[in-house]
Amino acid sequence: MNGAVKAANKNVKRILSKMTETYKDWHKQLSYALCAYRTSVKTSTRATPYSLVYGMEVEIPSLRILSQTELDEAEWAQACYEKLNFINEKRMTALCHGQLF
Repeated sequence: MNGAVKAANKNVKRILSKMTETYKDWHKQLSYALCAYRTSVKTSTRATPYSLVYGMEVEIPSLRILSQTELDEAEWAQACYEKLNFINEKRMTALCHGQLF
């Protein structure tokens, strides 16, 4: 597992180096870099780390989209619950892709 941790750290470090101008302001960009890393698709699993943990992709709709859909909380909660039902299937698929990779 140390190899996986080193690879993840290297990727986060690379993202941070692209986002910062000086080495002194890396801590201000760390949360954004981690978000970018967690929501990007990995080649070995063909999924994002976020989706494997939480069972759904990060969805940040704009205010315009929210106002147009007029989705109430009950419907939104039901949609999230349905996505969670498929999390084990997603994890098994990612595990198979990882082993094949």
